[in-house]
Amino acid sequence: MPSNWLFWILFNVFVLAMLAIDLGVFHREKHVVKFREAIGWTVFWIALAAGFAVLIYFFGHTITGGHAHTNSRMSLEFVTGYLIELSLSVDNLFVFLLIFRYFRVPRHLQHNVLFWGIVGALIMRAIFILAGITLLNRSHWFIYVFGAILIYSGIQLLREEGKTIDPEANPVLRGFRKLFRVTEDYHEDKFVVRRGRWKYATPLAVVLLLVETTDVLFATDSIPAVLAVTREPFIVYTSNVFAILGLRSLYFALAGMIEAFHFLHYGLSVILIFIGLKMLTSNYIEIPIGIALGVVAGVLVVSVALSVMFPRKAHA
Repeated sequence: MPSNWLFWILFNVFVLAMLAIDLGVFHREKHVVKFREAIGWTVFWIALAAGFAVLIYFFGHTITGGHAHTNSRMSLEFVTGYLIELSLSVDNLFVFLLIFRYFRVPRHLQHNVLFWGIVGALIMRAIFILAGITLLNRSHWFIYVFGAILIYSGIQLLREEGKTIDPEANPVLRGFRKLFRVTEDYHEDKFVVRRGRWKYATPLAVVLLLVETTDVLFATDSIPAVLAVTREPFIVYTSNVFAILGLRSLYFALAGMIEAFHFLHYGLSVILIFIGLKMLTSNYIEIPIGIALGVVAGVLVVSVALSVMFPRKAHA
């Protein structure tokens, strides 16, 4: 039991309350999320994360139960972890866009899929974080494994320009279709329907399964990246959670513009390689957290600026 168990409980209660308000109040009636609404929610979630960073700045030791770093350093670690997770999530959003297009998911049902996808992601991220920190604390040499994974992922990301994604090639999806009957059409927001004596999964359940498995794959990059910044479990967890909570609104805000950021995947690959090198050299060179934050933010700004300055030419 961590010494700051009360704050763990309070934070998770806050997250559950926000999700309940989101689904039960603001999205009780299924509707297409417009750009203006998505921007409003995106700003709201970013403001909440900024407010939490300020809270850590003043009460970091009390909230985290940690004693290794100053409050200001822990606040910077939270901001850096949040920015890394949020930037890597943009690449995740592009995959979500392809999945929704491939299965022709009605726009008014997309929020429902992302909502439950995020609930599953929160559980999986908690497990990944616990496992990652446990491995690093028990066997320090795992830091080299995580560093190598990040560098490999960064190099692979450089090669993905123009690469298409085939959801049907997903082995989890193939196994699911062998075990369960799937309807041809959507049945509003239902994931399972009954026909006579048999229960059928709907295409919405298939899409949710793909979203969840995609997030697990992305977590193998994002969790080690944040662990390269901080080992404080509460900082790693909360930075991930805040980034994930804002993922839905960010998707609807950027859905029409994601493909325009064609230089972003180069920037993300640079970030992954940089963080991987930071992990591999951590025993010999200590890169200050302020410099790491500056590199991550600078690479993102340059990537987005280049995408705007040199837009991709439309294919004939």
